[in-house]
Amino acid sequence: MDSSIRLKFTTGKYLSLKKKKIGYIILIIIGVIAILGFALSSPIAQDEAYHNFSDTLTIGGIPNFWNVVSNFPFLMVGLYGLFQIRRINKVNLQFLAFYIGISFVSIGSAYYHYSPTTNTLVWDRLPMTIVFTAFISIVISELINDKKGKVLLFPLVALGIVSILYWVFTGDLRIYALVQFYPILAIPVILVLFKTERNSTTGYWLLLVFYLVAKLFEMYDFEIQNHLKFMSGHSLKHVAASVGIYFFAKSWKAIPDK
Repeated sequence: MDSSIRLKFTTGKYLSLKKKKIGYIILIIIGVIAILGFALSSPIAQDEAYHNFSDTLTIGGIPNFWNVVSNFPFLMVGLYGLFQIRRINKVNLQFLAFYIGISFVSIGSAYYHYSPTTNTLVWDRLPMTIVFTAFISIVISELINDKKGKVLLFPLVALGIVSILYWVFTGDLRIYALVQFYPILAIPVILVLFKTERNSTTGYWLLLVFYLVAKLFEMYDFEIQNHLKFMSGHSLKHVAASVGIYFFAKSWKAIPDK
């Protein structure tokens, strides 16, 4: 091997290892801060005002019509994702959990928005925790360590389910907040500081961007409803999140057999 090529290879490998080390440190710091925040903060109760959405339109006997029917894209992209799994040579439980979770989000969220209460909100959030936890395990497998990501799938999904049960029985949302927001902070760090040799990270970034757009739509629910008249911000939130998932599913390439 030519000395210049060898030097370039060695330098690139050193920089890659250095970036990974920085990445691990940042992930640990975020995790410690999140756990300390949980331990030191007061219990977080569900705000009953959360259920007051701008969409109150009834069409065809369906109350809150657009908030209900805008969940249909979740079912479509969930089924599309399951169909796309055929492009992965081996059965992958992480993707099955992710796309099945998304499909059930469409049902749980539609049920909740049909009659928005804290009791029905459980069925909206339960499949979402499966989606969040399965997705972080996919990211770990793809960019950090394939085996570790797969091993972590069931513990992470179990943590998500526990966060819902904990909320149901104690009224405290702190664990659920941890499950939802830690991945949002951790995934960009992983995408920047770790490297995938199998797939482009474009699909991951698009999913994150559309998720953030969805959160903005959610935040400005009433303002968007007042401006558009026919559609609320929360309804558009569902559509934007579905679009992000579609781009992620479409971007995934088959993993070649070793």
